[in-house]
Amino acid sequence: MIRGAYHFAIPNASRGAAQANYFYDHGGGWTGDGHTLPGALDLEYIPSGSTCYGLSQQSMIQWIHDFFNTYKARAGRSPIIYTTTNWWEQCTGNDASFGDHPLWIARYGPLVGSLPRGWKVQSIWQNTISPGVGGDGDIWNGDLASLKKFATEK
Repeated sequence: MIRGAYHFAIPNASRGAAQANYFYDHGGGWTGDGHTLPGALDLEYIPSGSTCYGLSQQSMIQWIHDFFNTYKARAGRSPIIYTTTNWWEQCTGNDASFGDHPLWIARYGPLVGSLPRGWKVQSIWQNTISPGVGGDGDIWNGDLASLKKFATEK
């Protein structure tokens, strides 16, 4: 089984580096064993409060870079970004600087739809959500061999 961990970002609680270190130290690491996906940074709407955690678009971009740089230094590869196009546009100004990193896009419906600027394709598409059931629908953009390669290579 190929599996991975994700970190629900709370950018107004602490620096990106602090959250990346906590995530890595508590199950978010990556080893290149072919069974573990790199960690995912979950960037989405806050359950309550300001949509963008009270951060400006530039501050959010800096926070994400801080998380990325720290995680990559520890794990040896970049994390996956999990987000929606709407959140990314609103909270980063549709920043394109992460477009070469893996994208896990959440869009519930029959089509992936438009992606945030900088990405040409998604790595993973979450196309359904089942609150309380634990059975969200996620689709890898490729075949099993490419998923195994993704879990192995830096």
